[in-house]
Amino acid sequence: MEIKGKIIFALPEVSGVSKSGNNWKKREYVLETVETYPKKVHFDFFGERADQYPLNVGDNITLSFDIESREYQGRWYTSIRGWKAEKDGGMTQQGSTMNEGGFPPPPPVVDPLSVPGGEDDIPF
Repeated sequence: MEIKGKIIFALPEVSGVSKSGNNWKKREYVLETVETYPKKVHFDFFGERADQYPLNVGDNITLSFDIESREYQGRWYTSIRGWKAEKDGGMTQQGSTMNEGGFPPPPPVVDPLSVPGGEDDIPF
């Protein structure tokens, strides 16, 4: 699955050693979607992907992810596990041609009477 949005929070890296003795690490982020009613989505990158996709607050990305659920002591926990993040070109914070919502600005309004021949260009 994919989702687009802006990174609004980056949590500190978490690491440890598994029961089998293997080292692990994960990086967690919060993304805010670009919609009429934005949603906040918490996700993580686990293992080598934690270093492969370093993200910063303010980055506009397209996140490819899987949703995983698991049971622990009778309760269910769901996580969003990212497997790829692509930074969106043209959606940087400085010098952006995008407006606050992440959309391009609307085209300028042209008055047809101000365009030469604008009134008489009707073919019928």
